[in-house]
Amino acid sequence: MTKAGRKRSKSRSRAAIGLIWRLGVVAILVLAGWTIYLDVQVSSRFEDHRWEIPSRVYARPLELYTGASVSAGALTRELDALGYQAVSRRPDEAGQFRRQGRRFHLRTRGFRFPDGKESERNLRLEIANGAVAGFEASDGAALARLEPRRIASIYPGHGEDRVLVQLDDQPELFRETLLTVEDRGFESHHGVEPTAIVRAFIANLQAGRVVQGGSTLTQQLVKNFWLSSEQTYWRKFNEAIMAILLELRYSKEAILEAYMNEAYLGQSGTRAIHGFGLASRFWFAKPFSELHLHETALLVGMVRGPGYYNPRTRPERARARRNLVLDLLADQGLITHARANSLGKRTLDVAAAPDEGTHRYPAFMDLVRDHLARDYQDEDLQTAGLRVFTTLDPQLQTAAESRASGMMAALEQGQETGTLEGAVVITGRESGEVEALVGGRNTRFPGFNRAMNASRPIGSLVKPATYLTALEQPARYTLISPLEDEPFRLEFENGDTWSPANFSGESHGQVALHRALSRSYNQASVRLGLDLGLPAVTETLQRLGMEREPPGYPSMLLGSLEMTPLEVARMYQTIASGGFRMPLRSIRSVTTSEGEVLSRYDLELEQVVEPGPMHLLHYAMQEVMREGTGSSVYNLIPQRLHTAGKTGTTNEGRDSWFAGFTGDHLGVVWVGGDDYDATTLTGGSGALQIWGRIMADGSTRPFSPVVPGAVDYHWVDTATGGITAEQCEGARRIPFIKGSEPQEEVPCSDSMGGRIQRWFQQIF
Repeated sequence: MTKAGRKRSKSRSRAAIGLIWRLGVVAILVLAGWTIYLDVQVSSRFEDHRWEIPSRVYARPLELYTGASVSAGALTRELDALGYQAVSRRPDEAGQFRRQGRRFHLRTRGFRFPDGKESERNLRLEIANGAVAGFEASDGAALARLEPRRIASIYPGHGEDRVLVQLDDQPELFRETLLTVEDRGFESHHGVEPTAIVRAFIANLQAGRVVQGGSTLTQQLVKNFWLSSEQTYWRKFNEAIMAILLELRYSKEAILEAYMNEAYLGQSGTRAIHGFGLASRFWFAKPFSELHLHETALLVGMVRGPGYYNPRTRPERARARRNLVLDLLADQGLITHARANSLGKRTLDVAAAPDEGTHRYPAFMDLVRDHLARDYQDEDLQTAGLRVFTTLDPQLQTAAESRASGMMAALEQGQETGTLEGAVVITGRESGEVEALVGGRNTRFPGFNRAMNASRPIGSLVKPATYLTALEQPARYTLISPLEDEPFRLEFENGDTWSPANFSGESHGQVALHRALSRSYNQASVRLGLDLGLPAVTETLQRLGMEREPPGYPSMLLGSLEMTPLEVARMYQTIASGGFRMPLRSIRSVTTSEGEVLSRYDLELEQVVEPGPMHLLHYAMQEVMREGTGSSVYNLIPQRLHTAGKTGTTNEGRDSWFAGFTGDHLGVVWVGGDDYDATTLTGGSGALQIWGRIMADGSTRPFSPVVPGAVDYHWVDTATGGITAEQCEGARRIPFIKGSEPQEEVPCSDSMGGRIQRWFQQIF
């Protein structure tokens, strides 16, 4: 080569080296920049909102104490629903119970309630006559609460679900089991395992594609947190860099805890089960901390393929995988081979698929969401992991659903109509808490919620407002005031006329006010309402809780105004509580996932009716049930369970209503057709039949109103309306506002009792 050629060659070499150097610098800068970008992604996601946590929605906790209303069967069902394990020995672990006839021995689980954490404790109970007759707690407490049943979650759009756990929550040998199966070098590597990467690289070359990852536990977390599941070399490169960065920034403890909460461990419909906290509840119906070693082994074994090792659909495959994990523990010296063999012979102990989906109680959840929307944004509810403690009573809800659906099918028999539908609202009589809500016949269908949205004419449910308006004027009206139940006709300015008629088509002449209400006489009720004036009745309706403006025409007095079952419940709640208006509540409190109380929805009430007139109205509404249009209820419930209520029926039976209360509950039931077809049903033959069956299942306290100081009871002769003696035939004990009672005293009527009384007077 000539001297010039050698010079040109050296020049090209220097240029190439310079280019390589510059490219290297650029590559280093690009890699550094990319690494910085990945580092920002790692730190921001790991530190700022690591997970989108759905809000948990809970039912009311079952309270146990001497005298608490609960049957042995109901307590057993509650424990089963909470995933308690029935054992034949003395319960020695949280979440176990033993039943011996009426006697129960259980060990509760601890739970963080809004008012503080309750530790697990041993309870001994005896149930008799539908109530706790004997109660003993290991810590001497007079009351204990079972943890509330989770009834729903409010999920983010992608449907991920998890229950956060901490390292302190892990059961026996969990950490050792997880690392033995997934990453034995976890404690010593710095995010990647070079030998595993080389091994995977060779396998991938032989296969001609990516078939192995060689991933450490840290790399798996990176993939789940930030990357897609596609098998490419670029993704594996990013995964390795991010794993190293994660290990540089955070401790092994923080990474392991994050993995425990992120691992994908199953699918329930559209809901993805993430983390060992939720997986332990989903597969075993118990908290993570209560897992036994063979259960831990199954969950850890499922990490590689939750669908492939699904213990409910592929039990043999799941059992083989679990036993392999147990054998690995024995090979590592963590347990003996004898224990591994013993645990390998056990059943999978997987619980039945939990019934805690988003549509378990869709109608009630509509109400909860409506109430939450006043204070919380959807994003907070879907991602902030809030805990919502509601007023739902699962036992009462089950009774309401079962009785409503079953009776609607029975009531359809013999009807020449389409499908009957219905709605039920049950509240605590004194608390205003919505304890059960049924929005339609298909109780699992999240569709049209008739309890909240079906506005229908309420018929005679309006009448108590008219009679209360009268009874608030004791100088004019008492329970024995005579009313005319005779036909009449109203003529309006436009020439239209209206002639209200009784349901039976018969008139009854002069009747006592209490009888007119208990028998629901239309003519007497309209005459009374017109005498009082429509504005006065409207004002009473609004005081009781009606928020709409009632129509200002006389047919309002027979219930032509439309209301939803929930609105009726709001109005009747004021009546049932003795004149105290209160908002209906579906939520007691909302807390953060750590238990900090964000909102507390305490009882708020305002007295809008004086006790005296309300007591008189209660008397007449109890008469409805004893002697009037609601008397058939005592074919369904015992006579000792005193009730008060009112039936309602609209034209041609298009709407069958009942609203009534016991000492425990207020219930409103509506039955009818969505298409407004006529039926042969009345309030007594339709809605009341559902109400009575629900109360037979869930009510134990009779309605026994306290007599106010402004009220006195007197024996009254029903024939003359005068004060008489108790032993007289036809005498009736009736309450009066003091000073409004009859002033005339009359002897017994001309009957055997009257003749005996006069004979005694002549002798003595």
